[in-house]
Amino acid sequence: MILKQYYLGCLAHASYLLGDEASATAIIVDPQRDVQQYLADAEKFGLQIRHVFLTHFHADFVAGHLELRDRCGATIHLGARAKAEYAFVPMKDGDMLTFPGLRLQVLETPGHTIESISILVFDLDKDSAKPQAVLTGDTLFIGDVGRPDLRASLGWTANDLGAHLYDSLHDKLLTLPDETLVYPAHGAGSLCGKKLSSDTVSSLGDQRRFNYALQPMSKEAFIQLVTADQPDAPPYFTFDAVLNAHERVTLDKNLEDVLQPVELDEVIRLGDAGAQLLDVRDAAEYAKGHLAGSINIGLGGQYATWAGTVLDRAKPIVIIAEPGREQEAALRLGRIGFDHVRGYLRGGMHALQEKPELVWPTERVNAQMVAEELAIADPPLVLDIRNPREWATRHIANSVNIPLNHLQDRIDEIPRDRRIAVHCAGGYRSSIAASILLRYGITNLIEMAGGLAAWDAAKLPVVSEASP
Repeated sequence: MILKQYYLGCLAHASYLLGDEASATAIIVDPQRDVQQYLADAEKFGLQIRHVFLTHFHADFVAGHLELRDRCGATIHLGARAKAEYAFVPMKDGDMLTFPGLRLQVLETPGHTIESISILVFDLDKDSAKPQAVLTGDTLFIGDVGRPDLRASLGWTANDLGAHLYDSLHDKLLTLPDETLVYPAHGAGSLCGKKLSSDTVSSLGDQRRFNYALQPMSKEAFIQLVTADQPDAPPYFTFDAVLNAHERVTLDKNLEDVLQPVELDEVIRLGDAGAQLLDVRDAAEYAKGHLAGSINIGLGGQYATWAGTVLDRAKPIVIIAEPGREQEAALRLGRIGFDHVRGYLRGGMHALQEKPELVWPTERVNAQMVAEELAIADPPLVLDIRNPREWATRHIANSVNIPLNHLQDRIDEIPRDRRIAVHCAGGYRSSIAASILLRYGITNLIEMAGGLAAWDAAKLPVVSEASP
């Protein structure tokens, strides 16, 4: 038996290849949309990908089940309560796939979503009675459990799903042996929970002891616990969850269509017509000079998550990238179903060498320079665009907290008659924020390079919400 985990850091997403060497069969669970790595490994192991499972309709990425169906002829398996446009095998509680050295057994574990399943993995050469592992999807994480509030827009209340989640954990997963290995679909950094660990595998026994949501409590207390203080879900989550149930174009076909060079004059015309000009370069390079009106979301951070949060699904996207990185930018947008790319600026920023009037810089300064400006008679307003929990823990005195995911909705709260100093934790999000502020005409602006980490390194003072 083969069990291989793939971890995609930018989306904090784990997928799996299960292989039975005796029958030369591979099963892929919760694949990302770009499926080449699974194809390459199946070939390396001498396997054919014959089955693909989704543990649920993922909200934070578009899964690669249709890609594997079309490339390999793989049969799609979903939970029995799933409804989808494409053909699939509904898997109810206790259903199995059995191979000479491997058995998979499905547990219906609703809670994060109503159609959620977990998959018991038996290595038949070692023990046919006890599972070696359980793939828990987003039902049980390392250190947390799946949030039950993401399906509110699809007719399910958080309380109803929270009750299902309690039953799934206590009646199904917590009945498994302590030594069962737990392999979830997400880790730290995912917005599918609030306290996910950076570990990507654990034992059920350790989770029973250390996971806060698995401690003894009533169902009512559990529901209250898991529905409180969840992070804001980006607007694309519902879109992706629905898209995962639909027939749609495959990633390869979409990339063929969208990876087209666009001349500067056409990019400007598209921008004037409402297209989103997405500059994916590093924040420091963006600050040196960028096409006026462009939004900076760098490939070096949580690019897809922030693109899905900040960009509009109804407006076309034109990519501005360092030459050679256009495909990566479009592919990573495709992972969240943002297929509405019109192309990329031919030559990147080199195309603007003869058009200096179209190039805007961002005034990006160090923490000490910000502190010096704050000491003058008419100091700038410090705009902290981290999330409220980060801000409450520690922040610069007298700063205003408007989280990045709400900045465009609350843009009218930003004064236009005062200098603005914007920052985040490390400088990635503040570059996105600065680009948004510039697009809205807020130009008397400085961005603090390195964020609060740089402020701390300069030994400058901070306060907390609890400070007197």
